[in-house]
Parts: sequence; structure tokens; C-alpha cells
Amino acid sequence: MRTEILGVGFDDLTLAEAVAAGRALLDGQGCHYVVTPNPELVNTARADPAFREALNGADLVLPDGIGVVYAAKILGRPLKGRCPGIDFAAGLMAEMAREGRRLYLLGAKPGVAQAAARNLEAKYPGLNICGVHDGYFQDDGPVVEDIRSAAADAVFVCLGAPKQEFWMVKNGPATGAKLLAGLGGSLDVFAGVTERAPEAWQKLGLEWLYRLTREPRRIGRMAKLPLFLVSALVARGKSK
Repeated sequence: MRTEILGVGFDDLTLAEAVAAGRALLDGQGCHYVVTPNPELVNTARADPAFREALNGADLVLPDGIGVVYAAKILGRPLKGRCPGIDFAAGLMAEMAREGRRLYLLGAKPGVAQAAARNLEAKYPGLNICGVHDGYFQDDGPVVEDIRSAAADAVFVCLGAPKQEFWMVKNGPATGAKLLAGLGGSLDVFAGVTERAPEAWQKLGLEWLYRLTREPRRIGRMAKLPLFLVSALVARGKSK
């Protein structure tokens, strides 16, 4: 059973449970994909039925932003907590490394995925980064074929939303991979291009505020969070 938050159904899992679920999908049959919506993406999905369908069609829908957790409380449907996509990815890579699984990195600017691959293979001995490709391509075909030829078990798709979600729906099965995860700007963090918030800020759910102090231009996007919570309050009132 999923917890519905303003039209998007979230899996109510701890981070450890989410990683275990991802690990199980790697052993399953067929192709699966994971999405990690934050409030901004839920708002986008409310206005875009195709995107909403792509999110809800995922095998795992994890609450990336603290605003989703707050909205769940407002609606009287509390979630166990945040499952940031980058933390899910870290947990999954630790599992994959133990078995020498093959991971493909897709997205970001030229050179970033290569730098991320070097860092990740050093951090997770046994993890096999079997291929990389930047996010600046027009034709899906060669990228899909490169992933298939690399025999990837999993693909981190970091093309930004909603492009990455639509890409996984369209191309996932053709890649031959068991699991694809849409992870936004995670490759920039793995490559050391972008600094993540200190752990204390993460634990307080203030990672968004830390990013805002480093990137003031994001103020317009961050200003939408209160409106997201107001939408949850309105939805709660209508449900009574």
C-alpha cells in the first residue's frame, strides 16, 4: 500500500527498507525503475498527468524532500521519514559492491560521470562501473545500446526531472538493466562538483536551506515549498 500525497503515491519505507527493496528488484525478473520526488516534482505532477503517471508507475517511489514528509503529516498519513535519492544510491552501491555488480552512470555535463565513476569505485571496492555517458545527447538509441552492451545491472539516470523519468519509462526495458534510478544531480555530488550539506543539516531536514545559502538563485524554486504545504492543508480540509 502506498501513501498518497497530492496525487503521487509514496512507498512508506525507511531508508534501509528502501535499499533492501532496491536490492530485491536487482534479483527480480524484468526491468524496474525508482523515482525520488520532492515537493517541486509533486507540484509538477499535479499539472502534468503524463508525469504523474510516470511517477506512480515506478516500482519504488521514495520521498526525497522534507516537504513531502511534512505534507504527509498534515494530511494525517505520516511517512517513516525521508529517503533521499542520493542516500538510496549510496546504500544500493554498497550492496552492489559486495557482489561485484555492474553500474552504469548516465547524465550531467561531459566529464562529470567519469569523475564520479573514479570516486565511486574508490569508495566502494568491488563496484564495477561498466560505463558512463553524459546527459548531452539527442538520440536515445546509441545510449541505450551502450548500456546494453555494457551488461549493466543498474543505471543511475541523472538527466533532471521530468526528462529522466520519461527516459526510464521509454527506454528502461531496452537497456537490459534490472534497475534504473532517477537521481537528478547526484552525479555532481559523487564527482565532487557540488558539495552536499553537512550531516547535521541533513539530519535536521535543512539540506534545502544549506543549498539555498550556496545558490541564492534557487530562491524562486524554494519559495514554492510553503505553497506545497498550503495545498496539503487545503486537501486535508476537503477530505473532512
